[in-house]
Amino acid sequence: MKKFLALILAGVMCLGVTSCGKKAESDLAYVTEKGTLVVGVTEYEPMDYRDENGEWTGFDAEFAEEIAKLMGVSVEFVEIDWDNKFLELDSKSIDCIWNGMTITDEVKLNTNCSAPYAKNEQVIVMKKDAVDNYKDEESIKELKFAVESGSAAEGAAKDLGLNIVAVKAQSDALMEVQAGSTDACIIDITMADSMTGEGTNYADLAKGLSLTKEEYGIGFRKGSDIKDAVDGYIDELKANGKLGELSEKYGVSLAD
Repeated sequence: MKKFLALILAGVMCLGVTSCGKKAESDLAYVTEKGTLVVGVTEYEPMDYRDENGEWTGFDAEFAEEIAKLMGVSVEFVEIDWDNKFLELDSKSIDCIWNGMTITDEVKLNTNCSAPYAKNEQVIVMKKDAVDNYKDEESIKELKFAVESGSAAEGAAKDLGLNIVAVKAQSDALMEVQAGSTDACIIDITMADSMTGEGTNYADLAKGLSLTKEEYGIGFRKGSDIKDAVDGYIDELKANGKLGELSEKYGVSLAD
């Protein structure tokens, strides 16, 4: 009986490896061998959005393509439900979340997050003729806000006890304000700068009060060894000036 139990135990111990004495495949090896880095995104200008040909472009999209070249793989962009981003990652439907994702405690808990690569703020956007009426957090307490479900904006709004309507995407939050369904929305400053004001589809909207200062990171699976490799590639792209070029092209402020 003891010998039988020992054999069972030995078999169980071998289940976590490809064969006894050989370590299980790393996440980096998994991506490299399949030859594709699957990136989870949402429609979020200027980070990830579709061009006139329906192809994904933007700061993060081009950034991901540069990293993939250094990894020796191609990139596949998959549009995800932001609320389910961690489930998508864990199930291997995607290999990373790369979509202007604010580094929060929740992100740190659920991913192996890269070093910060860009700065961000959560800002209020409303009709431009109303912005000057709301200069501090107390003045906005009676307003109704649209926020992306599961986002840093939603977290900031809840911390302030604001009246919120959760929508699927930040772009939907802008549409709510434009339609008059809400008084304002809370979105990333990167999107606010890119999509509101003169020359945009939201010319009558403007950014106002800033609620938080944040940084963006790339989320990989917990324990993934891709994170360390990508951190090294980020340093390389900073050193050769490529990340600076993307920063200027898309108006994104790089992290220090």
